[in-house]
Amino acid sequence: MHYTDSRDIKERNQISTKQRPIRILHVVGGMNRGGIETWLMHVLGNIDRDRFQMDFLVHTEKPYPYDDEARVLGSKIIPCLSPSKPWLYGRNFKRILREYGPYDIVHSHVHHFSGYVLYLAKQAGVPIRIAHRHSDTSAIDAKAGLHRRLYLTLTKWLIDRYATLGLAASYKVATVLFNRAWKTDSRWQILYCGVDLTPFREVVDSVAIRAEFGIPADAFVVGHVGRFEEAKNHLFLLEVAAAIAKKQPNMRLLMVSDGSLRPQIEQKAIEIGLSEYIIFAGLRPDVPRLMLGAMDTFVLPSLYEGLGLVLIEAQAAGLPCIFSDVVPEEADLVRPLLQRISLSKSASIWAEAVMSVRSDASAISQRDALVVVENSPFNIAASVKKLTEVYEANLSNS
Repeated sequence: MHYTDSRDIKERNQISTKQRPIRILHVVGGMNRGGIETWLMHVLGNIDRDRFQMDFLVHTEKPYPYDDEARVLGSKIIPCLSPSKPWLYGRNFKRILREYGPYDIVHSHVHHFSGYVLYLAKQAGVPIRIAHRHSDTSAIDAKAGLHRRLYLTLTKWLIDRYATLGLAASYKVATVLFNRAWKTDSRWQILYCGVDLTPFREVVDSVAIRAEFGIPADAFVVGHVGRFEEAKNHLFLLEVAAAIAKKQPNMRLLMVSDGSLRPQIEQKAIEIGLSEYIIFAGLRPDVPRLMLGAMDTFVLPSLYEGLGLVLIEAQAAGLPCIFSDVVPEEADLVRPLLQRISLSKSASIWAEAVMSVRSDASAISQRDALVVVENSPFNIAASVKKLTEVYEANLSNS
């Protein structure tokens, strides 16, 4: 009778992954133009695709903007439906791993639901199972009802039990998800998501870009990029814009992205007489171009953020940034551009801060600001290097 010990299995795994690409299945809701998905596309575009094969398991059959781009780069978009029905979802998940696998790594980005995903991955025999948390939702979780609290307790327990590795977008997120003891547990680590900075090196025609949106060349443009969801605090942003418009009639608020609350925000803009001042640009593939050519300042009054990659992008564009003090301090790269304000302050105080940047000469050029970001952990090259090291180190120890 032949017995196989864990060393034999480990050696076979190492030989196998040396002979073929390391296969990673990323689990996301859908490949929309959000922060997580944009980072994943930047990773896909910059990783060694002969060494790493990335596929995406999504919770929808609806097509999303990044689907085709991912396929062009060699990835599969694999729908796994019914996440609200655990037994059906589990059956779908295991079928997908049988049909499309084997995968060396399941890397889950779906918040607390990652606990259930990694439980299923463990049952399917996936050796490396990663829970990756990008947002700090502790303020909302604290107000949850009984059923939600039970769900959070269960999924956190599942993450702790079935994740072979936990990654967090910032120290604050790590503390929330992995508890305060995370610094003494080697399973839990910080991984900063990076930005592809190539578009921020381009020369753009500001007048032409503004003309695309009907923005006067001399307008004062307040920029914002963020999905129309509660966390981004768009209703308060409208209050700030209204306060600015009273004093600077040539103000425009350029809002980029989409989301479930967009109709509500559009209606509110009409009710408070802001329609002529606001441009709803929708989802855009050229955010860096708009930051460089259309915006004079960037405002981010988020209720919570895991890190805020759009803030990193705004700094790379050399924009003065006014943002809420809930944003993790790791995002503070180009300090001459940054001003944190408490959400307890009034919209008029926020408006004064925004207007003040128009009269103040920038303390740093866009080129110099970009250099600072390039030399930070938020450059996509640094982010991909750290991620691939994490993958390879964990596989070698599996």
